[in-house]
Amino acid sequence: MMRRKLPRGVKFVMIAILCLIVLCLVCLLVMNLWNWLMPAIFGLKAITFWQALGLLFLSRLLLTGFHGRSRRSMHWRHRMMERWERMTPEEREKFREGMRARCGHVFDPPAETPTA
Repeated sequence: MMRRKLPRGVKFVMIAILCLIVLCLVCLLVMNLWNWLMPAIFGLKAITFWQALGLLFLSRLLLTGFHGRSRRSMHWRHRMMERWERMTPEEREKFREGMRARCGHVFDPPAETPTA
């Protein structure tokens, strides 16, 4: 059985559309929950879709701050770089081949750094 692979561009567009749809659904959920609860409980005005989107971005900014990545992801990257440095050239090639088998030729390992 032969699998067809979609081109990268098509995958990217499909994922972008899916993310946009999810964002719209979450925004509609926030808007409907606000309009259902807040006017009845606190006497506040109903909000529009765009105000709900702004509320989502504001809450994201206030709750997570200005940093892009979490420290956990940076810790993973640091551990991977340490493991890479400890690998022998044979282990590195085996790792590259395994990644190519799973991910295609997308994977490019870090450049070899000359040691002095």
